[in-house]
Amino acid sequence: MFDKIRNWRVRRIVARRPIVESLWRDALRRCAPARRLGASDQATLRVLATLFLESKSLEPTKGLHLDDADRVLLAAHACVPILKLGLDWYDGWHSVIVYPDAFIPRRQQMDSAGVVHQTSTVMAGEAWGRGPVIVSWADVLNGEKKPGHNVVIHEMAHKLDMLNGDANGFPPLHRRMDRRVWSKVFSSAWDQLKEEQRNGDELPIDPYALESPAEFFAVASEQFFEGPATLRQHLPDVYRQLEQFYRQHPF
Repeated sequence: MFDKIRNWRVRRIVARRPIVESLWRDALRRCAPARRLGASDQATLRVLATLFLESKSLEPTKGLHLDDADRVLLAAHACVPILKLGLDWYDGWHSVIVYPDAFIPRRQQMDSAGVVHQTSTVMAGEAWGRGPVIVSWADVLNGEKKPGHNVVIHEMAHKLDMLNGDANGFPPLHRRMDRRVWSKVFSSAWDQLKEEQRNGDELPIDPYALESPAEFFAVASEQFFEGPATLRQHLPDVYRQLEQFYRQHPF
């Protein structure tokens, strides 16, 4: 009965607030991971993007204006990771706050000596536990100019990671996935990349991945959808684990 009610509600939303064809074509043109999908998966993504726009509040700040095409583009990026998972994986939060450009959240941190410091790190995106996702619109638009980068997918990966607690690079795995294999694969890849970094080698993914296990998962997810061939070539075991988690084969 629940599935019938939910399916009826989905059909009603899609019928009442459809993404018009011209806006969807524009989103596909500007979102490479969506553009690479087959026709059936693109149709599913379109439904998910419609539901995302219905259920989430997109909130531009600092005078930024997002038109309908911008909103559809953002929704398309956001829904790529959950194409085979479903919008339920984004339950528990409501807002996407969009800054015109990179932003600097000011926070206080206490060091091991008990001294409080002000931090002012320039950021392109941020995800808060059960709070909002925050992204820089300039970085959304410039994503295709930076191979392997996608700030929206990065922050959505953090949201998935947080479904079972703090972001730690260990999202809730599916029933047939092995937690020990996941840990071994990501730990080994981490060690490999650290060694390459020490040797001065160019890394196959953004070095920011080595900031923490949470960032490793988010950066690897970006690469999985934006540059899957590179990830599969250089970190094939990580690629296979992400294939199982996202239930997608983007390459």
